[in-house]
Amino acid sequence: MKYYLIAGERSGDLHGSNLIKGIRASDPEAEFRGWGGDMMQVEHMKLVTHYKDTAFMGFWEVAKNLGTIRGFLKKCKSDILSWQPDALILIDYPGFNLRIAAFAKSRGLKVFYYISPKVWAWNQRRAWKIKETVDRMFVIFPFEVDFYKKYDFKVDYVGNPLMDAIKAFTPDPAFRAKNNLDSSKPIIALLPGSRRQEIEGMLNVMLAVRPHFPAYQFVIAGVNSLPASLYEQYLANAGVSIVYEATYDLLVNAEAALVTSGTATLETALLGVPEIVCYKTSTISYAVAKRLIRVPYISLVNLIMEKETVRELIQHDLNEEMLVSELKKILPGGQDQARMKSDYAALRQKVGDSGASQRTGSMIVRYLKS
Repeated sequence: MKYYLIAGERSGDLHGSNLIKGIRASDPEAEFRGWGGDMMQVEHMKLVTHYKDTAFMGFWEVAKNLGTIRGFLKKCKSDILSWQPDALILIDYPGFNLRIAAFAKSRGLKVFYYISPKVWAWNQRRAWKIKETVDRMFVIFPFEVDFYKKYDFKVDYVGNPLMDAIKAFTPDPAFRAKNNLDSSKPIIALLPGSRRQEIEGMLNVMLAVRPHFPAYQFVIAGVNSLPASLYEQYLANAGVSIVYEATYDLLVNAEAALVTSGTATLETALLGVPEIVCYKTSTISYAVAKRLIRVPYISLVNLIMEKETVRELIQHDLNEEMLVSELKKILPGGQDQARMKSDYAALRQKVGDSGASQRTGSMIVRYLKS
């Protein structure tokens, strides 16, 4: 059968690549085409458009690029109609994917959604639209099942696909040597995100803490989907290095991490690394988001735990003074480190075991054949 997948972010590329493996286990002759990234392409998906070209973050940033986004929507719709897949599989990325879902449903295509948009966080009325346009929704958090019940929409809970990626990870014992890192200095990891505007907005404030921690080396988690020149200005500082496409290895070698809000906050916690969640956007986007968001936290760690397990420094709180203060608390000997690691153990219990990609893949094939 033919499967058309759409992922618009780095995390979606990861989960999409594992989902392709899950589908192929039940449908060995499967063909894949769609929007995503390098990891999905490695799994033999014909890549139409890379997520690095479509990633816009924040209300104001999206508004400025509406013409470009409309062009992408038109291109995607045309490609779907031309290829005529047996199933359309959407992975998170709601601003784009919900529009494609409505289009595909109107054309009689089967629509599956893997990793629900965070409709429980803001604009909950979108749940009605999802019910109308999506044939099956596969959710990764247990509380999402109860949320959708309020809209009389039965969804499938499959577990969290991050556990698949973490289970498949084997630490590289030569990581420091391969990346020319100081073997004697402990590491503070910087995860500024995978979008250009995140890196431009986050790395300066993250690195502002460096003079306060001379005993540590600061290592940036870089991504190959962005130009190396974007990072070079930050490497002029002593004690600052970068590693590319090796975030898990960096984290397991780190004493603590400063992490831009997103999937990486949960990955960091599941790998047991004390962290501070960082988030800053344009003044307009922040004002809009503050009016719309209906949950008490922005990080997945705190949302799953239903309490402040990790400190969130948002907008004006994300400054040098606050970062230094909070980072001291989670480094070895800090007052919050033991408590945070204890909470992480409870988090792993809540997230559950691996197998989400395999379960979702087999369910999609079964639903198509039924």
